[in-house]
Amino acid sequence: MSRKYRDPFDLFDELFREIEEEFERFEREFMRLGSEEGAKVYGPYVYGFRITVGPDGKPKIEEFGNVRNFKGKPIVSEEREPLVDVIEKNDEVRVIAEVPGVNKDQIKVKISGNKLIIQAQGEDRKYYKEVELPTEVDDKSAKATYNNGVLQVILKKKQQQEAGTEIKVE
Repeated sequence: MSRKYRDPFDLFDELFREIEEEFERFEREFMRLGSEEGAKVYGPYVYGFRITVGPDGKPKIEEFGNVRNFKGKPIVSEEREPLVDVIEKNDEVRVIAEVPGVNKDQIKVKISGNKLIIQAQGEDRKYYKEVELPTEVDDKSAKATYNNGVLQVILKKKQQQEAGTEIKVE
């Protein structure tokens, strides 16, 4: 059967098989690195992904955790990248991040230009994420709450000024 007429679930099966093979390759590499004398060992290994459909109709794969692929090799970081949602609605932007295992006083959130930077460091967990904001925001309006491992930051959009000045015609 041609690829054009295949069942869509076959495509997901193929994707999951490829991901499973990648994890097996990562695991073999971790075992090799961990067996080297004097090697720094991190843990636990956290890796996840989600698949969403963007506004253009194309699937978007977002990865999170502390395992990165760098030039075909796994790199393990002490910092985890949290799963983040950015929701733009009416006159506000909401950024929701999953950062379990830390206290609210261990979380730092700041705005730098068009980015929201989230840092958190608990006793056994570190998080870091730079979130690209979809529009300009009023950083003085920012409010952040943290409850049950979920950080929510609400930002008001900057009011758009009307371009130009109206000229009276005589």
